[in-house]
Amino acid sequence: MELFGIPVFDDDFYKMLFRFVLNITLITIIIRSFYYKTSGNKTYLFTYYMIAIIVFFLCFTLKKFELDLGMALGLFAIFGIIRYRTDPMEINDMTYLFIVIGISVINSLANQKMSYAEILGANVIVIACIWILSIYKFGANESYKKVVYENIENIKAENQNALKLDLESRTGLKINRIEVGNIDFLRDLADIKIYYNNEQISES
Repeated sequence: MELFGIPVFDDDFYKMLFRFVLNITLITIIIRSFYYKTSGNKTYLFTYYMIAIIVFFLCFTLKKFELDLGMALGLFAIFGIIRYRTDPMEINDMTYLFIVIGISVINSLANQKMSYAEILGANVIVIACIWILSIYKFGANESYKKVVYENIENIKAENQNALKLDLESRTGLKINRIEVGNIDFLRDLADIKIYYNNEQISES
């Protein structure tokens, strides 16, 4: 049965639903069990989910058509505009964004040449790698806060201990390291990032 030359229904609908449920389940495991648990950052949760959903349906739809050069360049242009109009992301956040996009592409574009065991195996391996790296704490257990600091004298190299003690007393956090960013000498202000372990948040 067709409507305006387009089939009303075909068996790919069930395939799409199955793969979508599989994809969103795995994306949820990655985002909620690893990213949010280690970073505590809710800022990109909506973004990660929506990018995963849109990329999945975009790739699933496009694989049924021949993608010409013009459409491919148009898609790259759209993603390029989105990227340049957004705020810079931290490396850890960008890594999870790449994982979300990659997982969605794998789950949507896999064809008859790949078995479901291979598709599921690829997803499980990715999740296992994230879990292993999180256990060995390759930076995943560390979070940061941005602070506008007014005691400009403490940002000098010789006053690093005083800076750390002052920030720890104000924030109540055990600080691992400190990065000093932009310095405004006219207003005696400095942008500072303080890095600390996530366990301190859960314990408090």
